[in-house]
Amino acid sequence: MIQALEATEEPAANSIDRFQDYLYQNSFSQNTIASYLTAVRQYHNHYPRINQQYLNEFKVYLIDHYKPQTINLRIRGLNCYLEFLHREDLRLATIKTQQKPFLENVISEADYLYFKNCLLHDKEMYWYFVIRFLAATGARVSELTQIKVEHVKTGYLDLYSKGGKLRRIYIPAPLQKEALAWLKGISRTSGFIFVNPRGERITSRGIAVHLKKLGAKYGLDPTVIYPHSFRHRFAKSFLERYSDLSMLADLMGHESIETTRIYLRKTSTEQQAIINRIVDW
Repeated sequence: MIQALEATEEPAANSIDRFQDYLYQNSFSQNTIASYLTAVRQYHNHYPRINQQYLNEFKVYLIDHYKPQTINLRIRGLNCYLEFLHREDLRLATIKTQQKPFLENVISEADYLYFKNCLLHDKEMYWYFVIRFLAATGARVSELTQIKVEHVKTGYLDLYSKGGKLRRIYIPAPLQKEALAWLKGISRTSGFIFVNPRGERITSRGIAVHLKKLGAKYGLDPTVIYPHSFRHRFAKSFLERYSDLSMLADLMGHESIETTRIYLRKTSTEQQAIINRIVDW
């Protein structure tokens, strides 16, 4: 249960509600909002008020219980909350993480083509276009569910991130043509493309769960069958064909080009294949 702040401070529940409104007003993604609120609620479940001592103790708690990536995500959430409270002076530093010298769990281009062809053969057109859009646009799964028929017709979708920064997700001409034919065939003339049987936008989890089932059906490695894997595939395939890292960073919506540099690395499978081919001494 969320404990109250000191009597002189706003109750935690109230500040969290206002923080949630702030995140929505500033166009944070649904996933970011959920993770930031988790961080803030977790903090208030442990500590009665906001001060440097408690924040430092909470950071130690995170280090003792979570992996570096999760720790830094919680810290970013808390720092955003502190900024919202105008307490930037209490911001916590993130921890250093050692990045692996290879990419992990990225679907290969061969497996992507195999998966795509299996879905096409079995007339699983809805799921065929789910992975087509993910792999051909680089969209996050939360962004995929925002694509409408109108966007397919124009060939792009404009999204605004925190701070009002514009990101354009392009729909390549071959995919645009193929998707419009499919949409016409199912009499879909407007609105969201990827909906559930009730006509509501499908959830990110709904997509992830069903892709796992389809991957298992076709004998694919389950570790590479998840929505973000296809976004990774987009980035890898883009750089293999057009080696402009700066443009890729823009297309991916990365704030720093350093984030994009990971796609210059080989996957562990690719590294193994190269070693097997060239090492003859």
